[in-house]
Amino acid sequence: MHFFKKDTHFNFMAKRKWALAFSAILLTVSIVSLVGKGLNFGLDFTGGTLLEVGYPQAVELAGIRKSLSEAHYGHAVVQHFGTARDVLVRVAPREGISSSEIGDAILKVLKESSDGEATMRRQEYVGPQVGDELRDDGGLAMIIALGCVLVYVMMRFEWRFAVGSVAALIHDVLITLGCFALFQWDFDLTVLAAVLAVIGYSLNDTIVVFDRIRENFRRMRKVSAVEVVNTSLNQTLSRTLMTSITTLLVVLAMLFLGGELIHGFALVLVVGILVGTYSSIYVASITALALNISSVNLMPVEKEGADQENMI
Repeated sequence: MHFFKKDTHFNFMAKRKWALAFSAILLTVSIVSLVGKGLNFGLDFTGGTLLEVGYPQAVELAGIRKSLSEAHYGHAVVQHFGTARDVLVRVAPREGISSSEIGDAILKVLKESSDGEATMRRQEYVGPQVGDELRDDGGLAMIIALGCVLVYVMMRFEWRFAVGSVAALIHDVLITLGCFALFQWDFDLTVLAAVLAVIGYSLNDTIVVFDRIRENFRRMRKVSAVEVVNTSLNQTLSRTLMTSITTLLVVLAMLFLGGELIHGFALVLVVGILVGTYSSIYVASITALALNISSVNLMPVEKEGADQENMI
């Protein structure tokens, strides 16, 4: 396939206006969804009832989820706890129903589906205050991560590249969160962890592209900045696609075969890889070009008196 040859000749920057329009549409839909619908926060953020139930023998989670769904508890989180005979069930709070009543109702459903073999071992209530704290800390972690990225890229490259990389990361995060708001997928701590992983993945791809752009600016001084960026993107295209495709294959396996618990985590990574690959090619590079990046900005600063030292 010609996409994986070392030297391709795609004119990426000729389509930059279309790319900007496409990104603007995605960002608009994402922001409207986040403001209008908001994120569908899971139990980690909203609080709820937690039950630990024991069985005399190993039990399949699919059957338990089906029974709870039929009893109108379809959003309950069900997972093994310790062994295949121990099950942890987390249920969101319901208006007008106490935690103990929810626990009794869940246990009744589980007993009926297991011929009375299910036994309650523990019941707890996680309040919304804990959820608010987790939500605030998670948002703070994301902001700190973006700030550290800005400082790192600015120190390693140049401030125009730093702004471009952060613009790409904000673009990726907003679109990923926008997908979760638009489709009302559950947003829990595993999803938040995946969003932070998307930041790292997207940054890695952007750094590779920027590194090649910096090298080419120093070697190709007689051509325009657009030509330098185009050449750099073509030179890194095979690496970008191979990395994205191989990573995507692993994440798709997690999505379809990994089970319910990591479904949200894998879903974020799928969206993040697709959007991150696109943004490293277009968003980051276009932002740097808009800030008038040139070879002059990337030349090493000569020390004062260097000419006299060379003469000596």
